[in-house]
Amino acid sequence: MKSILGIGNALTDILAVLPDDTLLNQFHLPKGSMQHVDMETGDKIWNALKEIGVKYVPGGSAANTITCTSIFGMPSGYIGKIGNDELGNLFKSTMEQFGVKTTMLYGTKSSGRCMVFISGVNAERTFADYMGSALEMGPEDLKPEYFQGYDYFHIEGYLVQNQDLISTAVQMAKEAGCIISIDMASYNVVESNDAFLHNLVDKYVDIVFANETEAKAFTKMEPRAALDEICKHCKIAVVKVGKDGSMVQSGKEYHFIEPWPAAAIDATGAGDTYAAGFLYAHALGMPLRVCGEIGSIIAAKVVEVIGTKIDIPRWRDAKLEIRDLISANEK
Repeated sequence: MKSILGIGNALTDILAVLPDDTLLNQFHLPKGSMQHVDMETGDKIWNALKEIGVKYVPGGSAANTITCTSIFGMPSGYIGKIGNDELGNLFKSTMEQFGVKTTMLYGTKSSGRCMVFISGVNAERTFADYMGSALEMGPEDLKPEYFQGYDYFHIEGYLVQNQDLISTAVQMAKEAGCIISIDMASYNVVESNDAFLHNLVDKYVDIVFANETEAKAFTKMEPRAALDEICKHCKIAVVKVGKDGSMVQSGKEYHFIEPWPAAAIDATGAGDTYAAGFLYAHALGMPLRVCGEIGSIIAAKVVEVIGTKIDIPRWRDAKLEIRDLISANEK
C-alpha cells in the first residue's frame, strides 16, 4: 500500500456543551462566531471549560485527513508543532493510537487549541481559537528525511500563509518523489495568498481540493468553470459543492459525483474526510470517478456525527460500502 505524509496546524478541539450563555458572555464571544484569542485568554477559557466537562479531539484539517487515511490502512505520517504540555502530549499520543507516525516538533508556546462551545437547542457552535506553538513551525524545522519513503504529501491550506514553510516543504516533497495534494482550506486564505498559491499549484501541486467558495476565490469563476480552470494548473482538480455533491476532473475526463446519502447534522470535517477517501482510492489506482465516490462515501459518514471523528459503526459501514465499490471496479 502506498503511503502518505501530511503537514498542518496541530490543534486539539476542546468541545463543551454549555448549560447557558454565561461563558459566552463572560469572554465576549458572540454566539456562532469564530474568534482568535491570545494565550492568556485561551488558558482562562480552557480552565473555565474544564469545570463543566470537556471532550478532547485532536484536530486541524491535515490531521483529520491523515487520521482517516491511516484508518483506511495507508501507512500515514504527520508533521506538526506542539507545546511541551498536556494538550500536546494528548495530540501526539492520540494520533499514534490511530496508527499515524508522528513527527511532532516542539515550540516555545503552549499547544494550539480550538475551543468549541455547543449551546442552545440547535447545538449552535461558537469557536475560540488559540494557535499557540502551531504558528511557530518554520522552514528551519523541516528535514529532507522527513519526506523520504512517502508516496503522497498532503498540505493543509491554512499553512499557505506561512509561505517560507510551504515553499521548503514542497521542494523537499518533490525531491522525495511525492505526489503533492493541497486542500485550499478557506476562501479568505486563498484571497490573501493568491499569487503565491497560483505559483505553488503551477509548479508543485498534482491534486487540488477546493469547495465552491475557495474555487471561486482562486479562479473568479463559478464551480463548473472553476474546475476547468484549476485543472489547467494541475493533474487533478476536485471542487466540492456541499450537499449537492462534487466534481472531479483530470485533463478532458470529467465526472459529477452524487452526494452519498446521509442524515447530516454537522458538516465539520467533511472536506477533510473526502480528501482522505479520494487519496486512498487514488493510491489503490482506482478510476477518477471511483476516487470521488469513495471520498463522497466517507464524507457522508462524518456529517452524521458532531465533530470530526467517525464512530466505529459508521466506519464499519463505510468500509463495507467502499469494499463493494472497489470490487465492482476491479472486475
